[in-house]
Parts: sequence; structure tokens; C-alpha cells
Amino acid sequence: MLLLAGCDKGLFDVHPYDTNYKGGKNLNPTNIAVIEQRFKDRDTLRVAFISDTHLWHAEFKDEVASINANDSIDFVVHCGDFTDTGTTREFEWGYDILKKLNKPYVVLIGNHDFLGTGDQVWRTAFGDSLDFSFIAGGIKFVCLNTNATEYDYMAAVPNFDFMQQEIHKDSASFDRTVFVMHACPGSDQFNNNVKGTFDYVIKLFPGLQCCISGHDHQRTALDLYGDGVMWYGVDAAVHRNYYIFTFTRKGYSYETVYF
Repeated sequence: MLLLAGCDKGLFDVHPYDTNYKGGKNLNPTNIAVIEQRFKDRDTLRVAFISDTHLWHAEFKDEVASINANDSIDFVVHCGDFTDTGTTREFEWGYDILKKLNKPYVVLIGNHDFLGTGDQVWRTAFGDSLDFSFIAGGIKFVCLNTNATEYDYMAAVPNFDFMQQEIHKDSASFDRTVFVMHACPGSDQFNNNVKGTFDYVIKLFPGLQCCISGHDHQRTALDLYGDGVMWYGVDAAVHRNYYIFTFTRKGYSYETVYF
């Protein structure tokens, strides 16, 4: 007892199931409000897609600096795995870097963010909805939780009820759609029993442009279903590159930025 009493309290400062998060809160809804207002009538959007920052904080800092230096980027989408083991301290460390972005941003949940009580902390930091959408420049960005393995396939992941509602919600405000998720169909995290149904439902959305995901830690561009709809994989921060997509009324283009 005397030994424990003499120990530095800092030794007991971190617990893997601690949820006393001290960083920014409700960040996705706050930033979505900015994005939807600022880019409501924009004909051209320039969006940076990043992913899988984990504990590669040096690279993450450089990635943020690269984005900040590019005035043409309108907003940023992080495709998940914001943390490595889902601890509260990791969310706080990541937020300390993320808050330096000079553009609005949203962050999806990745499978690593579920570890321990990470999903609880994620909800505090980024908002209660693991599935969410927003509209900018006439494009609906549908952001999905596709981490089915984290629920042992016992939950509605992907959430088809949410997706079907989004087809009609605010339909007068968008004529094109982009899907974003952490794990794409065919990956180890996706519920591949519904891979075909998922493809059917996303094609019910107007003007489907493309689908974008993270998770695989590599840069990919695949016609996943052989139907002309492209699926793009965003690389991990450790490999020091990210995508910028340019969306216009006539379609989209993309480029890789190395930092």
C-alpha cells in the first residue's frame, strides 16, 4: 500500500476502457453545417480524401500541413481508422492534429475505432450517427458504417433502412451521389453476404458518381462490380499520399497528392 501511495498518479492515467474524452465534440454535425452552407450553390467542388491515420502522427501532421497549403481544397473527408486501438487518449491525440485543419471536415468510423470502448468515444467526438450524409454543390455524400465484423454480423451493417431513406431525403437538393465508407464490399470487414444487394441499392441513388473507401492501406481504382462505377481506395497516412477529387456538373476527376 505504501508503495502504491508513493507512485506517480500518471502511471494510472490511461485505461483502455476510459471514455472521459477531452477533445472536440460533435464535430461532424458542426462541420456539416458549415459545408452545406458554404458550398450549397458551388458548381465545382475540390475534396481531399484521407484515411487510416492510426498512430502515424508525424505523417498525419504533414498531411494536414499539405492540405492547409492548398487553397483549392474545399473540405476534407477522413475515411476512418482515426485511431489504432480506440483509446480515449488516441482520439485526443488525433484531434490535436485534426483541429489544425483550415478546412471543414468529416470523419467516418473505422474498424480500429471500435476497439475497446472506442465507438463510444467516437460518438462523443464526431456525433451520435455512424451513418450520415450531407449535400454540397448538388451532390449528396452518403457516409456509411460498413464495419460489420465489429458486430459479429449481428447488426444492420450496412444499414439498408438508412440508405433507402437517403434516396428520397432532400431529393430536390441533389442530382448526384458519392458513397464513402471505411471498408468496401469484398473486404474482410464488409458483410459480403449482402454484397449484391448493396450494389443494387446504391444504384437507386441519382447520378451515382463513384464510391470511396479506406481500410486496405493502399491506393486503388477498381470497377468492383464490372458495371462502370469506380471504387477508389484511399491510402494510409504512413504512405504519405492522399486523393483530391474534383466534382463538376459534368463528372469528376481525381489526383494523388504526395507529401
